[in-house]
Amino acid sequence: MSNFFITTAIDYINGRPHLGHAYEKIGADVLKRYKLLTGGSSYLLVGTDEHSINVLKSAQEKGLDPKTYCDQMAGHFRHLCSVFNISYDRFIRTTDSDHKKVVQQVVQRLWEHGYIRKDLYAGFYCESCEAFLQEELLLDGYCPNHPTKKAVWVNEENYFFTLSRFQKQLEDHIQSNPEFIQPESRRNEIVNRLQAGLRDISISRSSMQWGIPFPQDESHTVYVWFDALLNYLTGAGCGSPNAVSQENWPPDVQIIGKDITWFHCIIWPAMLMALNLPLPKKIFGHGFLNLHGEKMSKTSGNILDPLQLAEEYGTDVVRYYLMKAIPWGQDGNFTLEGLITTYNNDLANDYGNLLSRTTAMINKYFNGQIPAPGVQTAAEVNIRAAAEETIENYHRFMAEMRYVNALTAVMQLIGTANLYIEETAPWQLFKDSSQHSRLASILYCLVEIIRLATWMLTPFMPSLKERVWSQLGLAGQEKVKCFTWGCEYDNVRINRQSPLFPRL
Repeated sequence: MSNFFITTAIDYINGRPHLGHAYEKIGADVLKRYKLLTGGSSYLLVGTDEHSINVLKSAQEKGLDPKTYCDQMAGHFRHLCSVFNISYDRFIRTTDSDHKKVVQQVVQRLWEHGYIRKDLYAGFYCESCEAFLQEELLLDGYCPNHPTKKAVWVNEENYFFTLSRFQKQLEDHIQSNPEFIQPESRRNEIVNRLQAGLRDISISRSSMQWGIPFPQDESHTVYVWFDALLNYLTGAGCGSPNAVSQENWPPDVQIIGKDITWFHCIIWPAMLMALNLPLPKKIFGHGFLNLHGEKMSKTSGNILDPLQLAEEYGTDVVRYYLMKAIPWGQDGNFTLEGLITTYNNDLANDYGNLLSRTTAMINKYFNGQIPAPGVQTAAEVNIRAAAEETIENYHRFMAEMRYVNALTAVMQLIGTANLYIEETAPWQLFKDSSQHSRLASILYCLVEIIRLATWMLTPFMPSLKERVWSQLGLAGQEKVKCFTWGCEYDNVRINRQSPLFPRL
């Protein structure tokens, strides 16, 4: 897998997907599509986390055995990916047979190397996030991530992974690799917590039979988080820990929510260190998608149906708003008012209007054929320079997953093009036949701006290019020119249609 390997967190399936699930996958999909657009190859892994007490309870409430329930719920998460055009390469489930094999082989290997011991666990456990919690992390007895559900006291004999043995190794790796945990705010949180010292963690449950049997003791099942984290190895195509090579490992970026950074930035790397495997190059913890100022959560009931949004406003529009309105890595608030305002300002008034005005003028002044550039002035030189500067900034922002900055740069270029129309007044030049060569240059420049902006928007709005190309008559244009000024439009005729983004 000599690809740019991207993973997302696998989703709990004790309820149907909400908009927060879509948000994470859209952000990952944008990165994958950008990598493909720039001529690279990429591999995206998504999936579902199915061995949990919450899943078992949900199945029992519906009168189903847990596997039947998981089969049904996994279908809903696959459908979410389909609706939002998530171009994943594998949808992994922790009930997959190859994953079970990998998990048991990893446990066996760690056992043989002395990284697993048996001991008594007595402490607090949050059933909502399936996490063992240190008492000092609780807020009045409640999990900090699930303030509506009190943590329960657990007292049972379990198998432990010797996490404490990797304290120094983890500290050294984080210090030596500043890009390992991103954004910086997540890195600081992890470093501060790591300084308090690591404790060995339970990796089995004797009270939970819905899970992968523990190889050394089948009266236990593998702890759900230990099981879930290993999905990345399975999803990379590693049939066993011994099959890992530099061709298919490590991930280039692992995208997760900020509430599970500890598992991914400490426990997961320690597991890989124990297996003597390379660590992920980057772990990126994005912020929460809030609704009405609060985190979207099935537990609290503060959710929004992503499928209904996509049906009402369109998949591309929802994808665009989520990536434009909320800085990737920070918390952000979703509002319908914000979606509509962003749609009208960016897509209807600016981008859609530029396309409509340009195609109308080409129809009227050049009988529908995109003209070759003629006489050029400083204005044409400047508009090209603005486009090329935008492309340069866009690449920098996309490489850093600064999606808001990338989209803002594209929209600023669109705004510059609309202002260029007002300043050059093509309708006045058309009245003077001696100015028709300059008029041709202006309209050519406008088509170039639309073409380049469309390419830059494509990772965010996958179906946009086909719709715009239909209007510009650009079907079959070579991808290699997607970020280069100077496309030749020999005998290309536009096909003007209804507005691309009618105002809401």
